[in-house]
Amino acid sequence: MPRHPNLDPNTDLLGGSVFSALAPLIAQLEGEIFPLHIGDTWLDPDPTFDCPVLGNANNGPVTHHRYADPHGDLKLLDALVSKVRDHNGISIEGPGEVLMTAGATGALTAAAMATLSQGDEVLILAPYWPLIRGIVINSHGIPVEVPILHTEVDHETMSRELEQRITPRTAALYVNTPCNPTGKVLGKDVLAAIAEVARKHDLWIFSDEVYENYSYLEEHISIASIAPERTLSIFSFSKAYGMAGHRCGYLVGPRQAIRNAHRIVTYVWYSVPTVGQMLALRALKHGQTWLDRARSAYQESGQRAAEHLGVSAPEGGTFLFLDVEHLLDHRGLLGFLEDCLDDNLILAPGGSFGNDYQTWVRLCFTCSPPDVVNRGVEVLARRLRP
Repeated sequence: MPRHPNLDPNTDLLGGSVFSALAPLIAQLEGEIFPLHIGDTWLDPDPTFDCPVLGNANNGPVTHHRYADPHGDLKLLDALVSKVRDHNGISIEGPGEVLMTAGATGALTAAAMATLSQGDEVLILAPYWPLIRGIVINSHGIPVEVPILHTEVDHETMSRELEQRITPRTAALYVNTPCNPTGKVLGKDVLAAIAEVARKHDLWIFSDEVYENYSYLEEHISIASIAPERTLSIFSFSKAYGMAGHRCGYLVGPRQAIRNAHRIVTYVWYSVPTVGQMLALRALKHGQTWLDRARSAYQESGQRAAEHLGVSAPEGGTFLFLDVEHLLDHRGLLGFLEDCLDDNLILAPGGSFGNDYQTWVRLCFTCSPPDVVNRGVEVLARRLRP
């Protein structure tokens, strides 16, 4: 039992930042830097849903300095009900099945805290978005990795890999499509396999869909359209519309789960930033042109980067994930990353995305303007050449 001066030992399981080991060296870099480790976009939001528009909009008295409704802005919730019905094929009855959250991180935290009890296991399809492991731990759960998303996967393989890791303590599973970091997009047959396993073992599904708008080769499918009764779907305006700093995401799921999640987040952030929600509503109404332009630009950037590096183009998302084991010496991956820093190139270490990926690196091809990304990718390509 942690008493003063001791602290909760669970926090020791979280580790530091993905980039903490390299931070001192990164801080010393001079000249042009190629920060391909950051998952963000170089594109600014469209002026129709950026901050200055709030001061110019003829919407009556200024209210963006006041608390928003803790459940979410009512106009935004109504718009999201229509969106998830029409775009995601998720059958929901109304705003009671949607909760505004502080980004997708907040949505996943709310989902985990609303469903997990002490010692519950969560199957996490890997490689995965790094923060999901810590979110499960913070929610008193135990993350169990399923290393499968770096390979070609079909219905049978997915079912087998999940079944092998099911125990009496398994309570949920986490799936991210399009995937950060691999760019893999899961098709309907594979999602159906996940849903079948979840139904068989009475599991919750945490469906991370923050890159839903950036599926390049086939249509994005929400697993809640297959298993709505057990799926908590996570969405975000951060990646969709280049609005990460506004911290606006949302959670969609069965009414009772959303009600419990709402109770929890009331004690965490109370309400999502009012400005973020106002801009999110404008993005839903006016953002399609921006989305189309961003999708085209991202796909082009990803294809160009993949060609330079001699790998397959990403199916979706904004990342490439590369195995560089053949280039490592006795120093391991950290030594390779340090060598890349000699060229002002910053990459994310693969171990942050799963225990089986200690020889991999992730790069983001949208984090900087295309010309900067191109030069950074060329630096990496020279290192990859025999």
